[in-house]
Amino acid sequence: MSTIDLFNDVPAFVAVVEAGSFADAARRLHLSRSAVGKAVARLEERLNVRLFHRTTRSKSLTDDGQIFYEHCQQAMTALQSGKAQIETGRETVSGRLRVTMPVLFGRMYVAPILMELAAANPELSLELDFRDHHVDLIDAGMDLAIRNGPVGVGMGLQARHIAHHRSLICAAPSYVERYGMLGTLDDLHRHVAINYSRDGLAYLWEFLRADGTPGELIPPARLCLNDLGAMLDAVVAGQGLAWLPDWLVVDGIATGELVNLFPDLTTRLKEIHLIWPEAPHMPTRVRVAIERLSHSLSTASWSVAAPAGEL
Repeated sequence: MSTIDLFNDVPAFVAVVEAGSFADAARRLHLSRSAVGKAVARLEERLNVRLFHRTTRSKSLTDDGQIFYEHCQQAMTALQSGKAQIETGRETVSGRLRVTMPVLFGRMYVAPILMELAAANPELSLELDFRDHHVDLIDAGMDLAIRNGPVGVGMGLQARHIAHHRSLICAAPSYVERYGMLGTLDDLHRHVAINYSRDGLAYLWEFLRADGTPGELIPPARLCLNDLGAMLDAVVAGQGLAWLPDWLVVDGIATGELVNLFPDLTTRLKEIHLIWPEAPHMPTRVRVAIERLSHSLSTASWSVAAPAGEL
């Protein structure tokens, strides 16, 4: 008995189980009742088992029939999944993709990925929204958002965590030459700090102590800025040290333009998420963008895995 011969009659068997009778299965398959009955009989002969208990008034699966039906369901689900994946691969990535993202992170890391996607798919157009405050995706008509830090997903939204990043205490070599390296965090009082602040509130510098407990501080600062790009410019110019995300400073550290003042400090991880409106059917352009961004950002040079138990 070949596997192909076996598969040929499986749809009839499954239809009988799900329809509840040979007659209803025949109508569902647009076959005669006799053809359905013969298909089931061939299966029983090839498997050498009885699949149904048959009486004049009722029909039910035998134990063997139940086992075989469950495996048939799994096989047919797998076949449908394979078919769907093939069809998905043939779908055209088209239409307008509207994405909102943080200004600097979006310009440096998100926009290039999406522009590359658009270049490979001429029928796809982009509308990219750069802003550091969160927008209501549904009210704004956005397809997708990239957000750094914790997110509270409300009704009608879905989220995927795609990467972690850390913050580092950095300065320019000229600053280090003048003020020296940090020995401990207690040494911050003799340094010139540059803080990120918004609405008059400075952001905390968060880290993990040697015993694994969380710690935080806000050093006295001569400059308080609400723009990471401006902070980086001030640090590179030697005007102070700052607590900056690794995705912003990794290239400067690699080239020697910046110095990581406290390389042994374990800082708390920050999450990066993709968020999108929930819908019965996700448009191909959104699904492809999510997969592309997830892969590219999770494998970026600055992306770090979260150790067990670390936030």
